[in-house]
Amino acid sequence: MNAQAVQHADHDHHDHGPAKGWMRWLTTTNHKDIGTLYLWFSLLMFFVGGTMALVIRAELFQPGLQLVQPEFFNQMTTMHALVMIFLAVMPAFVGLANWMIPLMIGAPDMALPRMNNWSFWILPFASTMLISTLFVDGGAPAGGWTMYPPLVLQTGAAFPMLIFSVHLLGISSIMGSINIIATIMNLRAPGMTYMKMPLFVWTWFITAYLLIATMPVLAGAVTMLLTDKYFGTSFFNAAGGGDPVMFQHIFWFFGHPEVYILILPAFGIVSQIIPTFARKPLFGYSSMVYATASIAFLSFIVWAHHMFTVGMPVAAEVFFMMATMLIAVPTGVKVFNWVSTMWKGAMTFETPMLFAIGFVVMFSIGGFSGLMLAIAPADFQYHDTYFVVAHFHYVLVPGAVFAIMASVYYWLPKWCGHMYDEKLGQIHFWLSAIFVNVLFFPQHFIGLAGMPRRIPDYAVQFADFNMISSIGAFGFGFSQLMFAYIVIKAVRGGKQATDQVWEGAQGLEWTLSSPPPYHSFSVQPHIK
Repeated sequence: MNAQAVQHADHDHHDHGPAKGWMRWLTTTNHKDIGTLYLWFSLLMFFVGGTMALVIRAELFQPGLQLVQPEFFNQMTTMHALVMIFLAVMPAFVGLANWMIPLMIGAPDMALPRMNNWSFWILPFASTMLISTLFVDGGAPAGGWTMYPPLVLQTGAAFPMLIFSVHLLGISSIMGSINIIATIMNLRAPGMTYMKMPLFVWTWFITAYLLIATMPVLAGAVTMLLTDKYFGTSFFNAAGGGDPVMFQHIFWFFGHPEVYILILPAFGIVSQIIPTFARKPLFGYSSMVYATASIAFLSFIVWAHHMFTVGMPVAAEVFFMMATMLIAVPTGVKVFNWVSTMWKGAMTFETPMLFAIGFVVMFSIGGFSGLMLAIAPADFQYHDTYFVVAHFHYVLVPGAVFAIMASVYYWLPKWCGHMYDEKLGQIHFWLSAIFVNVLFFPQHFIGLAGMPRRIPDYAVQFADFNMISSIGAFGFGFSQLMFAYIVIKAVRGGKQATDQVWEGAQGLEWTLSSPPPYHSFSVQPHIK
């Protein structure tokens, strides 16, 4: 069929032409539109979740109870985590996948475009339900984002809303994952073999399998909570012969692969950006692919390292300790490969590269504190202290969030045709990098000194570091308004982006991570 015939056929199908205005966004099946929807949605939720974090840090600015009731404080710690994980970071990565995977593998669109539309439009409803628990009698869930029984079962009318919103978010994730796998397996351009796919595509391919494997586990766990509360079952109720620790096992069997779902796409982004600005192909492409796959596999056999203090057998503790330390090996391979890519490269330091380097440095700090937490006897001291908070925020903020910001600066010219303001981008990076360390680094110290997490009041000896941490939180939070300003400014206009957005990057930044195929793009650098 030639192009004209296609146009005629399309016109017959849509008598009124393409949808305009808001109907275009509501009914779109275009992967770029859907990617854009995901990204704006996640930016909005990033600010919602960030506001909740600032409530927490404002309360902890000094000892004593000043701003909020302890119950509301606990609701904030619970909701902050749920919003940031399920409504900010994950949708941002899915948005990037929607935008970039078809472009990177030479596909015309995602394989299942209508399901793609549906998997996005579930999100606003799920998020509305989750956030509106704050306005229900009895308040939002306050049992922590892990929803441990028996504590979470004390939630009032908001409880079914919490469970249903988690189900909806899971459905959205599973549909998005099926779509990504179907697209990668079926719509690659001729010559685009698996071992020629850009690393961002590889990391998402593996992440999608993790999501499909773990989301039903979470759905099962929260459904058992629901029947415990309303239908008289005793899965987790000790009085009826159940076991609350069983919930922890089921939850973390989802929860540990989940933290890799939150970081593997970030690895892919950084593996695209560093070769571009080092002007060298990625060092050790195939080892990166195998490392990603082995991290994904190992993530399923380490879940109980979140549970060293529940009284499990010593043999189990030793197993989970060793398995957890084993994950450090493929992760270390990745860090060495990124550093080797930069080694002797002709590096320049535009904003995406700054965020990528910041990612490598600060993610490594999170990795080292993770190794400390993996040591079972030591974990008895660290468990449920601010040291854990510091650890996972180093992995997720200068880790996942910095990678998302790097990717936005990196691909924004491709998305909207305009360059962002480079000077403002660099200022945004330095403000973020400084404040994120002011915010989270002191938490290592108060954690090692014994301050428990998830409490609104604390002993006076922790006051100084808490004050520093809270100052960092407000600095980091308000710096992100600059990010929103830079993005909106670029979308609305600015210097025209060229075919070769990044100087010397061959204009084909995505092909640098591997030898490019011969048929998928209009201009090909010839690589033997």
